[in-house]
Amino acid sequence: MKVALYARVSTERQAERGTIGSQLAVLREHVTAAGHEVIAEYVDAGHSGARLDRPGLDTLRDAAEAGLFEAVWCLSPDRLARAYAYQVLVLDELARFGVPVRFTDAPDLAANDPQVVLLTQVQGVIAEYEKAKIAERYRRGKLFRARAGEITTWKAPYGYRRIARSTSSGPAHLQIYEPEAAVVRRIFSDRARGSTIHRICRQLTADAVPSPTGRPTWGHGTVSRLLRNEAYIGRVYFNRTETVAAPTSKRRTRQVARPREEWIPIDCPAIVTDEQFRAAGRVAYDNSKWSPRRAEPGTFLLKGLVKCGSCRVGTNCHKMRGRNGTWHRYYYCRNHDPLRAGGEAHRCPERNIRADVLDEFVFDHLRAALTEPAVLLAGEQAVALTQPIPNDELLAAELARLDRKIDSAAAEKRRLVDIFQAGLIDMPELQRRSREVTSRHNELIANRAALAAERTALAHGNLLRQRVTDFANQIRGVIDQLNPDQRQQLMRLLIEHVHVTGPHIQIQLRIPLDPPDPDRTAPHKPPPKPTSPRSVSSEDRLRFLRGDHGKCIRIDWKE
Repeated sequence: MKVALYARVSTERQAERGTIGSQLAVLREHVTAAGHEVIAEYVDAGHSGARLDRPGLDTLRDAAEAGLFEAVWCLSPDRLARAYAYQVLVLDELARFGVPVRFTDAPDLAANDPQVVLLTQVQGVIAEYEKAKIAERYRRGKLFRARAGEITTWKAPYGYRRIARSTSSGPAHLQIYEPEAAVVRRIFSDRARGSTIHRICRQLTADAVPSPTGRPTWGHGTVSRLLRNEAYIGRVYFNRTETVAAPTSKRRTRQVARPREEWIPIDCPAIVTDEQFRAAGRVAYDNSKWSPRRAEPGTFLLKGLVKCGSCRVGTNCHKMRGRNGTWHRYYYCRNHDPLRAGGEAHRCPERNIRADVLDEFVFDHLRAALTEPAVLLAGEQAVALTQPIPNDELLAAELARLDRKIDSAAAEKRRLVDIFQAGLIDMPELQRRSREVTSRHNELIANRAALAAERTALAHGNLLRQRVTDFANQIRGVIDQLNPDQRQQLMRLLIEHVHVTGPHIQIQLRIPLDPPDPDRTAPHKPPPKPTSPRSVSSEDRLRFLRGDHGKCIRIDWKE
């Protein structure tokens, strides 16, 4: 009889260990003992038995339909399929073609014995249950190891090598592979300096740097994913996705992202700093925010910076022709579109804003702020009006006085011990006096710590004012010589947002003060808002070219 053999393993690791070879060896031994002739061997290496779309099984089914063999030998029913329904489907299909299936580890189905059929069905159900238990144990085991800080995935990010778990090296972990890590640092450095991803790909390809897959060319998607991978700042995440049923019939399942709070972080060596990672991310944000596509040079200088004060959303740019044929350019709130706003009732009531007038208006006040550093420090000046300004000399004298009192309290504690040892006071009296001295000593230490923090804040404020003044002096000499493109770059550098609410404008500045304070270990907390903020008045019109209405602008300094 002409027969075919079928063998399957679920993972590539099982295939590498030769378990398919052991299955085929057992099958050949049984076929030879029965005196049959092996026509073909069909193998599925690394394919799950929970699916029917396996290349080896598909080829076997086609060959059975073509009548190339008379029987199929398989090790056990779970090798044919893990799901009982799939086992029945394949067995019935082969039976229609007149090709019986025989198992070496199960009774022969060709005898049509009801007990044999029942046993095979029970084995199929148990195999399906066993598969579910194996998958659940595997999932829980990986979660446990991930929470313990072990790298559970076999594929390491570009720039790393995975060190397997062993008694000498401990749990599985990532190790920096310096030749690739140097390429990663180069990519982040180029991106932080403003290079486009396309340019980075061209340079890497020109320098003959192999891609992560070993190809001679780098793709745009490869570099984009690399720049977003948090592994390079020392954080690898597990449990980021889950498998759900696919809505279409082409694929049974698909991967969807889990909520970020369910991700499991795993520490690994960092290749770049957090600041480099954020700088590269800011370049991507700025490129999408200030894309020059469909933009006319020298127009819409505040593109991407203007926000509607009523809706707190960004604005779009458009131009329209007036009655006399003149083109006018406007910023308009995105919620002018009822669909974007969520209905006609939520449509933004604000009118369009003349772009050329607003650009000139904001630049004039930016120039005034930069040529007068006191305006940049208006926030701190307003705070100074509500509380006395500390003097560094007075603070130093107060610190010295507190140091003397702290030393005196410590000496008093030592004297109490000496008096007790001399037998002049008893234990209850010693404990009472010690509590009083300790309480006074702790209070003095707390007062000294608060005073030292106040002196540090005063020094930081003085240094801040000096740095703001130096920055304004650098800008003052060239600000009137800038062309429109340079003006746009300057405003993008210094302006965080421009909020327009009716006739009122609020400009929020960010001043790049380099170099930063080396002694600064924590982010600076902005001072509380004053009850009557200082403002700069203007009589300029924003909505129309004619008419006079009072306007008010508040320039908020933000470090």
